[in-house]
This record gives sequence, C-alpha cells and structure tokens, in this order.
Amino acid sequence: MKKHHYQTKTIWTGNRGHGTKSYHAYDRHFDIKIKNKPTIHGSSDPAFSGDPACHNPEEQFVADLSSCHMLWYLHLCATQGIVVTSYVDTASGVMEENKDGSGQFVEVVLRPEIKIEKEQMIHQAIHLHKSAHEYCFIARSVNFPVRCEPEIKAVTE
Repeated sequence: MKKHHYQTKTIWTGNRGHGTKSYHAYDRHFDIKIKNKPTIHGSSDPAFSGDPACHNPEEQFVADLSSCHMLWYLHLCATQGIVVTSYVDTASGVMEENKDGSGQFVEVVLRPEIKIEKEQMIHQAIHLHKSAHEYCFIARSVNFPVRCEPEIKAVTE
C-alpha cells in the first residue's frame, strides 16, 4: 500500500500575556505553517470567541471537502473526455453543538456550478460526481453524509 505523509505546524498566537488564565484572557488566533507555502492565519469561529476576519477550522474543513471533490471530478472528466471550462462550488456544512460544548459535523452539501463544452456530455458529467465522491480522500474519511447537488451547463447555453 502506497502511503503519503503530510506535515503542518499549528502555532497558537493568541497569548495576550496571561496565557489561558481564564476563558476571556486569550485570543483564539493561530497560524498554520506548511513548508514553502503562505501562512494561513486562523481563529476559532466567532461563536466561540474567534476573530471573524480569520479562517476557522470549520470553514477550512468544508473547503477541504469541496476542493478534494473538485480535483477528483476534474481528473475524472479529463480521463472521460469531458472538457470542463468552469467549476465554482458554493459548499455548506452543518455542525451540531452538543450540550457539553462538543460537536460534530452532520452534513456537508457541495453545490458545484460547472460549464462543459458539449451539451451531449451533461448526463455523463453529472454521473461522474458519484465517482468523484467515491475517490475523494477526505469524503471517504468522514462519518457523515457529503451530498453533491451539481448544476451543469454547456458553454453554448
């Protein structure tokens, strides 16, 4: 079995000088560093005392599902002779918070709007989303439904 390894560094940058002395004594800011790539400045969701100007893990998680699906879909289209000229996904996720403060995602919905060159390929292009989902590393790793509601049009439309 072929294995791939990934390494990131997450650095908490929210110490205001008193550490985590109390719930409101610190910021939720952090940086994600990946060698030879731009730093991602993050925070928790504003609902959890985070900075609304920063990316949060929940948004990144939905974006990761969306981008993994997209990359597999584009690959499958290329191998099946479907020419994609545009792909924009407006994905959304639902996380439920439990009474004890824990939580989990219960659903993510991908809503890609795709343009392809040939109208006669639309049916096949729609079907490839199922295959993309089956191949997507991240979708295969979650324990909740990831639905896909594609809209596909031919460029001539």
